[in-house]
Amino acid sequence: MAEKTPAAFSDEEKAAMKERAAEVKAARRGKSKADPEAAVLAKIGELPEADRALAERVHAIIRASAPELTPKLYYGMPAYAKNGKVLCFFQSAAKFKTRYSTLGFEEIANLDEGTMWPSAFAITELTAADEKRIADLVRRAAG
Repeated sequence: MAEKTPAAFSDEEKAAMKERAAEVKAARRGKSKADPEAAVLAKIGELPEADRALAERVHAIIRASAPELTPKLYYGMPAYAKNGKVLCFFQSAAKFKTRYSTLGFEEIANLDEGTMWPSAFAITELTAADEKRIADLVRRAAG
């Protein structure tokens, strides 16, 4: 019996790529939503309850910690950009059917520590200490 070759991309990955293609296409045509924060909040509102609660809190922390960042959608996820480039993003657990949500940072983030540093953080819940850490990370990344 021949073994099945796994698909190159999961259905979730294909959906994310389609969302990103639509975002880029809309931006090229100048049809991006007039209020990018409203688009991010609408996307957060579509998330399952547990992910939505985390995303709402992360959004509030990021907006308070680095108000100069611009909310935008990135592969269908809430993201925050500096000078048009995504600096950080929230990925819900439901997006790729994982056990935790993620706060990720892109290469423009000023988080370098020697020769190795984390660029994503798993989030299962948010304590006061976690919220403070996120605020500190975002301020440093945006710095």
